[in-house]
Amino acid sequence: MTADRSSRRRRLKGVIWTLVVLVAVVLGGLGYVYARLNGNISGVDINAQLGSHRPQNVDNGSEDILVLGSDSRAGTHGEYGRSSGARSDTAMVVHVYKGHKRASVVSIPRDTLVSRPACKNRKGRTTPGDSTAMFNSAYEVGGPACAVKTVEQMTDIRMDHYVEVDFTGFKKLIDQLGGVKVTTTKAIHDKDSHLSLAPGTHTLHGEQALGLVRTRHAVGDGSDLGRIELQQAFIKALIHRVRGIGVFSDPKKLFDLADTATKSITPDSQLGSVDDLLGFVGSLHDLSARNVTMITLPVKYDPANPNRVVTLQPGARTVWNALRQDRPIPRSATKGSAGETGDANGVVKSAH
Repeated sequence: MTADRSSRRRRLKGVIWTLVVLVAVVLGGLGYVYARLNGNISGVDINAQLGSHRPQNVDNGSEDILVLGSDSRAGTHGEYGRSSGARSDTAMVVHVYKGHKRASVVSIPRDTLVSRPACKNRKGRTTPGDSTAMFNSAYEVGGPACAVKTVEQMTDIRMDHYVEVDFTGFKKLIDQLGGVKVTTTKAIHDKDSHLSLAPGTHTLHGEQALGLVRTRHAVGDGSDLGRIELQQAFIKALIHRVRGIGVFSDPKKLFDLADTATKSITPDSQLGSVDDLLGFVGSLHDLSARNVTMITLPVKYDPANPNRVVTLQPGARTVWNALRQDRPIPRSATKGSAGETGDANGVVKSAH
């Protein structure tokens, strides 16, 4: 096993459970705050919105979860870009294998051109499908349900759950942790994300951390592939921060973090309560980081537009077939993928 593959596996907990697990820990020692934390959670009924025209729900003990980082640019988020509406900057399909002791995570670049199905918008009107839409436009057009519908059409895999994390909660969480320390090997200057870092070690607080995970123009070739590499590196640093800060011996800090966490996530309605979240996390207690594989969906640059990527075949098909059949993703699936050779790799490292 290479060091790179091992480090990718260690990032899973930060990607999925950095926010959610804090809730479970708090409830173990601070049961009296249950009602308040439960009141923070508002679930989205994906099943009701999508109906029965979905991939088969295979009851084989495995689970598939779509995890999105929302890019809402309304209100206070307007400073991060000039676009209107809301988009998803980060998207991952998490497949937990039967027995819940192994998992695979597939990051989907937001710039991937996909066939987006017709979806209902927030006013209940149907927006026609688009055969060459950017992946993240699905969330903009129809919110969580359209994002799930698009992923299910891409993969022919039914999503059992949906979890969304927003920008505001992300910033507050980093600030409550006292910042996260990273080392940059190159200068990063991106006026669009308000980020300016010289080479060296930095403690990033909420605003800077958000700028880092959103920057793209200042690293690599400016594509989303470089941003994914930065996000994964920061998540690794975040894991080290959570482990080393000693929050578990400080009840107030634990409560503050859990309060922010439950306000920051929007799950599907089946995870729409603290009890549901606890049950979900508890079902994964045997899943260790060393048994997790993390990849970027095999893609290549679009010959007609270098600012977009398209799925690389047969690699992408191999990835989804493996997950559909509850099998490990073959290493050969990512061969030749642009996501495996991103030139932002190593620009940011965990300082620990």
